[in-house]
Amino acid sequence: MAVKQRSARTGRERRGSERADAKLSMRVEAGIAAGPSQIVTESQNISASGIYCLASHYLAPLSKVQLTIVLPSLPGRRDAQELVKCEGIVVRCSQRPGDKSPTPYELACMFSGLDRELRSRVEEFVTWRNLQALRAALAPEKPEAARKPRPQSAPVEAAAKRPAPGKKPVRKSTKPSAPKPSSKQKAAEKKVVKQKVAKQTSKPAPKKTAAVSRSKVRKAAGKKRR
Repeated sequence: MAVKQRSARTGRERRGSERADAKLSMRVEAGIAAGPSQIVTESQNISASGIYCLASHYLAPLSKVQLTIVLPSLPGRRDAQELVKCEGIVVRCSQRPGDKSPTPYELACMFSGLDRELRSRVEEFVTWRNLQALRAALAPEKPEAARKPRPQSAPVEAAAKRPAPGKKPVRKSTKPSAPKPSSKQKAAEKKVVKQKVAKQTSKPAPKKTAAVSRSKVRKAAGKKRR
């Protein structure tokens, strides 16, 4: 594998193994001469040759440390997460200018006592992690217009108003309803009705004309001739 070179402010660091970005829980235990005894932090990247993390305080370069890293299990494996414990050597420890966070130091450690089995586990994890990052980078992004919104469920009241299956929905007329008459208009209409009823009852009854039969008319005409 080709050797990767990277320029840094503190110098030039050569890496001979593949590295992957990963945030893993870890612990760094240093001797009394190197500084405080324990640092609990989170890694930023890892390889089969070393690990890079952020530290809460300064550790002298070339000091020996004890490293404990929580390595998650890979997909398709039944084994749970594994604790990787090994010795390490501080390669670099520099403070970031103007950083006021609880972990202002950049700490790089090289593995010095990692056996073959644990090294192969770390290499497998690094390869899997880089493949996941590559797939995520190559995956085509869906445009916003193609993303269809999920259908939302109708409220309970709207669902209750829906007609039963097989029945036609009753359409309400859209014609505007006539305005309701006011109390004054109702009183005026009652007066007009009363006046019409009074006129009809006050009319004199028509005179009854007596019907005269033809025989009576003939008798009266015969009397006049005599």
